[in-house]
Amino acid sequence: MKRFASAALLAASVAVLPALVSAEALTIGLAASTTSMDPQFYVVGPNSAMARNIFDGLVNQDDKQQIQPALAVSWRVIDDTTWEFRLREGVTFHDGSDFTAEDVVASLNRVPKASKNSPSSFMPYVKAITSVEAVDPMTVRITTAAPTPLLPNDLSRIAILPAEDADVTTEEMNAGKGVIGTGPFKFVSWVPDSEVRVARNDAYWAGPAAWEDVTFKVYKNNSARVAAMLSGDVDMIESIPTADTRRLKSADDLKVVSVAGNRVMYLHMDQGREVSPFAKGPDGKNPLRDARVRRALSLSLNREAIVDRIMDGQGVPAGQLVPEGYFGFDPTIEVDPYDPAKAKALLAEAGYPDGFKLTFHASNDRYPNDSRVAQAIGQFFSRIGIDTSVETLPASVYFSRASNLEFSFIMGGAAVETGEASGVLGPLLETYGDSAGRGNRGRYSNPDFDATLQLARQTLDDATRRELLRKATRIAMTDLGVIPVFYLANTWALEDGLSYPGRSDGYTLAYEVTAE
Repeated sequence: MKRFASAALLAASVAVLPALVSAEALTIGLAASTTSMDPQFYVVGPNSAMARNIFDGLVNQDDKQQIQPALAVSWRVIDDTTWEFRLREGVTFHDGSDFTAEDVVASLNRVPKASKNSPSSFMPYVKAITSVEAVDPMTVRITTAAPTPLLPNDLSRIAILPAEDADVTTEEMNAGKGVIGTGPFKFVSWVPDSEVRVARNDAYWAGPAAWEDVTFKVYKNNSARVAAMLSGDVDMIESIPTADTRRLKSADDLKVVSVAGNRVMYLHMDQGREVSPFAKGPDGKNPLRDARVRRALSLSLNREAIVDRIMDGQGVPAGQLVPEGYFGFDPTIEVDPYDPAKAKALLAEAGYPDGFKLTFHASNDRYPNDSRVAQAIGQFFSRIGIDTSVETLPASVYFSRASNLEFSFIMGGAAVETGEASGVLGPLLETYGDSAGRGNRGRYSNPDFDATLQLARQTLDDATRRELLRKATRIAMTDLGVIPVFYLANTWALEDGLSYPGRSDGYTLAYEVTAE
């Protein structure tokens, strides 16, 4: 029904009737359901995105996931294990109560209770904290067990609630009780698997939103979501199916926003076993342990073609694990060019002039076009003489088997949820152990990499930590412990008179939707 049309017409008279423009309703089509209204219960994208519309953290993340002051205006390191946060004055919760340090203490202490029975809890973001103290009404002191340079990043994941609601249970929040934050919108209602409604918080500390009422409707079916956009039933949708990108771009009254996301699609190779089940040279041994072979595989990939032809432009070729703009991104690392001749030469140099046998495994229902991407990668390998077979499986089967090392060469995706390179370098590349490298399905191991990453984790000075993360990235990308392929793009379609910056975390935040 093209709700936004009236707002676009009114925009021209904003100087005369500003209140009318800001009084419009906005309807957004989401791709996935919010499964809980408790912002501290379940770490999953749809829930975290919805929470950001209603709640704030001490710090928030901008559209490139860099931390910004929010309920804390500043923070400083007192010593290696002590931080002090100065809070924003004059902030009120949606119920009108004043925001103070006691709310921060209660909110952080609530996380362990809210995490019980969670499929994926918020405990990793607070596990380093040993105590939280209200120094005065506007100052909080946090003590950690060890130097924790990422504490502000971690705290950006924790929603702040009123202290008096610290005992409200997840079940009660899901029933609508205590869904009270300081964010740009107030909670109105939630119908699971259907919609969430919110209303503008006119007292928001960063200024009121452009929209008086916002309805988030769930369209899990891609075709239904696109149809709702084309018919005008919604003003905006997220997660455009690649097959519909061109159609939406060509519509006269719509626009498409696409930005590099925080998820990198990568290839993991068995580097730990001398004999591997699905990678065999003429001598029966595993060729993937040779860095020259791994570089040849990377050079065989036409990343631009994968992004343009299979992903319909919804991606960015990758040469490292985090996109440009993220903390720890190394600008000196280039994306490997498409160079099949050099790839063949490297294979010959490594002792495989006639290639070797490889079965490449991937999921077929986890990432956009994952099966098609896997088939294309297999074809590129075949073109440099590698006898390649491709097998794709449902994610429910694939990932457990991959973690059990049943495969030799796999494809996966990893998101940089903290906004810093260590968030993917550690899980994917650190030497596998009980508390490290848990996503290292290729069993890559380099002591220099491990030591550099560990030092970065303990370094509080940002400039020094950034350089250490870049060094760790250079080590891993020289070895090609994993082969980055491309960053998935996050996409939105909007009415022509709307503007949205796009976000690398893929969140759809109504506060950031504005009228042009």
